[in-house]
Amino acid sequence: MTGDERWQQIRHLRRTRPIGRWLRVSALAMALCLVATLSSGLIEVGDLFSPRRAENLRRFLVRDAMPFPLRENGFSLQGLWAWMSSIWNRGGREASAITLGIGILSTALATGLALLLAPLASRCLMHRAPYEWRADRNPSTGVRRFPSVSEGISACARSLCVLMRAMPEFILAYLFLAIFGVGVWPLVLALAIHNGGILGRLGSETIENLEPQSLRSLRMLGAGRGALAWCGVRPAALSRFLLYVFYRYETCVREATVLGMLGVVSLGYWIEDARARQRYDDMLLYILFGAGLVLLGEATSIAARRILRRA
Repeated sequence: MTGDERWQQIRHLRRTRPIGRWLRVSALAMALCLVATLSSGLIEVGDLFSPRRAENLRRFLVRDAMPFPLRENGFSLQGLWAWMSSIWNRGGREASAITLGIGILSTALATGLALLLAPLASRCLMHRAPYEWRADRNPSTGVRRFPSVSEGISACARSLCVLMRAMPEFILAYLFLAIFGVGVWPLVLALAIHNGGILGRLGSETIENLEPQSLRSLRMLGAGRGALAWCGVRPAALSRFLLYVFYRYETCVREATVLGMLGVVSLGYWIEDARARQRYDDMLLYILFGAGLVLLGEATSIAARRILRRA
């Protein structure tokens, strides 16, 4: 095939490809909303590039973000290391450990909730005849059957996941602070409930998107709903679900950093303290400590999923 023939074939495939009209209409609507927002005058785009903004950025990068001990003596790697070590020993080490503990504990509790809710929220697993040919209608009369008990449980589980993830972490943390007082448990429970609802929904969608052939074969061999979940769904969905778990761990660490501003001596507490004292150099370093915890979780996620794929 010559080059011209190849390009003609590509152009023919492009002209005959399926056209997603709804996708195009959605993209056009989003573009119109963006243009309307920028042209309404509610947001001044030009103010972002004003000389005053540029001067503020220059001052922040040159002065505020520069470690305080290095502003007078000049930059040096030895001075930078001494400054970072002093911040780490003064409060960064303890705050990072507390933030990591909150992230791990809240992720573990959220995962436990999701493992209970995801199978119950899955429509295909909780169907009256799981992974069989759909039996929503009576084959003799064609009349649609009423939902079974298992389908009602599935609807309740999905509604519970929606309710859990709809409650903001800050509101839950304030409520638990009134109950338990200042400590790590209000943050842990708030993060666990919110992220448990998210993981439950993601887990149920993972189950529903599995290839049904092997699960249908197990069902035809006489496997019940519990056997399907343990022997069929669990190994097939574990890798994807583990990816979601580690993603929510990263979210829990970030949110634990923010919720630390409520009084728990985590990284958020020291970030708020540095902001109040206008020590932006210390503030940036504490933020980097939190980013290091997220990178640690990402490395662990990659290693765990690689081990699962080999197994």
